[in-house]
Amino acid sequence: MSAIFKRELRAYFTSPLGYLVLAFFFFFSGLYFNLLFSNNYAMISVVFSSMLIVVMFLVPILTMRLFSDERRQKTDQALFTAPVRLRSVVLGKFWAAMALFGLGFSATLIFQVVLTFYSDASWLLYLNNLLGIGLLGSSLIAIGIFLSSLTESPALAAILGILVSFLLILADGLASMISVSWLRTFVEQISFSARFNTFTTGVFDVSNVVYFLSITAVFLFLTVRTLEKKRWA
Repeated sequence: MSAIFKRELRAYFTSPLGYLVLAFFFFFSGLYFNLLFSNNYAMISVVFSSMLIVVMFLVPILTMRLFSDERRQKTDQALFTAPVRLRSVVLGKFWAAMALFGLGFSATLIFQVVLTFYSDASWLLYLNNLLGIGLLGSSLIAIGIFLSSLTESPALAAILGILVSFLLILADGLASMISVSWLRTFVEQISFSARFNTFTTGVFDVSNVVYFLSITAVFLFLTVRTLEKKRWA
């Protein structure tokens, strides 16, 4: 798994993709923090909440090529015949994407330090936000990897990923337009933003942690199963 992790992480920085993704992360998080700070609003949670829309677009771009490129370049067969479990391949790619995602939010540590000098900023609240965005990101990355394993077109994987991310992150808003009560309740329950918002208020809800971890585990498992099916096809 470590070899796959290193290869994928290196691949992000041997092409413009990794630098562009980080540039967008840093630009928008810095923009939101500047607006926050200039208005004397010392709440780091606002930066994290505002970044959800950015995450919705950047994560699918981050994951779009992880398996689709392998299929397009016909290098997937080398992975299938390599002396390494498919589970390790999937996890290696997953953790490489997670590492870049985490790096994208590293600037928030600087923001929190700045807020600490000018206000009574809560580090516990910051860590709660960091945990929440990490769990949400892991779920979207796992979904993106699964979608990437279904097609040899990175562009299609990105479009599908953005669509799914849009539906999951904005599900609570879409729920208000549903008249059927049980369906509205279901859509509200699967909403990523609604569950993430509990972290931004400083509430540690185990059910939300389990929810995001379950989504991550299910889609990584589905990715492995998809690859195993292609291996023996």
